[in-house]
Amino acid sequence: MSKVLETQGLTKYFYDPVKFQVLKSIDMSINHGEFVSIVGKSGCGKSTLLYLLSTMDTDYEGKILMNDEIITGKSDKELAVIRNEKIGFVFQFHYLLSEYNVLKNVMLPGLKLNRLSEEEVEHNAMEHLRTLDMHEQALKMPNQLSGGQKQRVAIARALINNPLIIMGDEPTGNLDKKNSDLVFDIFQKLTLEKQQTLLIVTHDNDFASRTNRTITMEDGRIVL
Repeated sequence: MSKVLETQGLTKYFYDPVKFQVLKSIDMSINHGEFVSIVGKSGCGKSTLLYLLSTMDTDYEGKILMNDEIITGKSDKELAVIRNEKIGFVFQFHYLLSEYNVLKNVMLPGLKLNRLSEEEVEHNAMEHLRTLDMHEQALKMPNQLSGGQKQRVAIARALINNPLIIMGDEPTGNLDKKNSDLVFDIFQKLTLEKQQTLLIVTHDNDFASRTNRTITMEDGRIVL
């Protein structure tokens, strides 16, 4: 099975106010089509790890490989392309732009990538909204949606460029049980039907227990 993501000796220090080691020589890999969760107490380093894997932070020791290609040491410009093309993001807060309707919010990363015509991006955006049962809300503004609906729009946006991997940082952290279950079901469906690879940091043990594999972190290390 092909590896979508791999780390070799990933180590990270913070220097504020004193030198502090946040990640300690992390070796891990995520296979194509896997639905993986990362759990651990607050401060164990899981969000920092996700931040490095998503190429947002490049100040680390060790190596990160994506699709067997080393991305460590690439320029900011190259990493920006990788982020837009290969990684879909779903955060605890949906970060929808209030001035655009649902459809336009989903289209934005696709328009930015500029690989397809606007019509094609719009068509794909509607397809993703349909998959998530949000197509009837396409012309609504974000402030007209519930929290669960906003998160579904954020997932559609994460899918728009057909990413290699979707990374989530507490994507159900702001949702009630019903909507958390809904988001989990969407993620599971994406894995089963579209072989979408997912890496989700979560505090929700119930959510984590239902993923294909759980990575447990403690004090900057993977312990399980």
